[in-house]
Amino acid sequence: MNKIWTLCAVLLSTISMAAAQNTVSCCAKPAGPNATEAFAMLATNEDFSGGHDAPLPFNYAGEGHAIEFKTPDGKTGKGFEIKSATKSDKYLFVIHEWWGLNDYIKQEAAQYAKDLPGVNVVALDLYDGQVATTPEEAGNYMQAVKTDRAQAIIKGAMQYAGPSAKIASVGWCFGGGWSLQTALLAGPKAVGCVMYYGMPEKDVAKLKTLTTDVLGIFASQDKWINPEVVAQFQKDMAAAKKKVTIKSYDADHAFANPSNPKYNKTFGDNAHALSVAYLKKNFKLKS
Repeated sequence: MNKIWTLCAVLLSTISMAAAQNTVSCCAKPAGPNATEAFAMLATNEDFSGGHDAPLPFNYAGEGHAIEFKTPDGKTGKGFEIKSATKSDKYLFVIHEWWGLNDYIKQEAAQYAKDLPGVNVVALDLYDGQVATTPEEAGNYMQAVKTDRAQAIIKGAMQYAGPSAKIASVGWCFGGGWSLQTALLAGPKAVGCVMYYGMPEKDVAKLKTLTTDVLGIFASQDKWINPEVVAQFQKDMAAAKKKVTIKSYDADHAFANPSNPKYNKTFGDNAHALSVAYLKKNFKLKS
C-alpha cells in the first residue's frame, strides 16, 4: 500500500489513453479487452515496479488460523480467519491491498475481530497464497489477478460462510474496489460495505443491485481517486437509489496504512472508529 497512488495513477492514465470504456476497480483487474493491455503495461512501468518502497518487516503472532475452501471454478481458495467466541452467522470479509494477504492485513483482521465481538472475520487471499515483499513481486501478482478468479474466491468464501450468512466487507485501494464488488456479489447476504480509497463501480445498473448501503472513506489530496471521482460515485449511487456515506479526509492516498509514509494516525484512527461504528450498526451489534 506504500505510495500505492502511483499504481492507480498509471492504471487510470493507461486506460484513459486507450479510451477504455470498461468499468475499472482501483488496482483490481476488471473484465474487458483493454484491461489486459493496461496491466501488461503496468508490469513494465518503472514508476510502478520501482517507485514503491517495500513495507517494513512485521510478524503477526496473534489469534487466527489459515483456512481453505472450495471455489466455484473447481479450485481452492485461501484466507485467514478469526472466529467469533460465540456461534455466529455474521461475517466480515477483509480484503488486502497490493502486497497481498500479509501480516499487516492479519493484524487488521484481528483488530476488527476485537472491535466486533460476535462477528467472524475472514481476510480473503485474492493472490492465491502469494505475498509480495518487493514492488516487482507486487506488480507481477497484481498483474496476474483475473477477475473471474477473484470473483470465484469471493463466492467460495460466501459458500464457506454458509447459506444464512450475513456478510459485510472492508478493503483498501485494491481491496477497496473489491470490497464494493463483494457487496455486489453477495446479493441479499450483503449487510455492509466499507471501501477505503478504492475506485467505485461506475455501472449504475450494477449499483442498483446492491442490498446494502456503502461507507466510502477517501482522501481529498488523492490525485487519482480524487474528489471528482468521489462526486461521480455519489451521483451514480443517487441514480441507483442507493445510500452512500462519504467521509473525506484532508490527506493523501493510503493515509490509513501504518506502514506507509503518508500515514496519518489521527485520521487513520478516526476512519477506523467510523468503520467500526458503521459495521456495528449494520450487523446490529450491541454497542
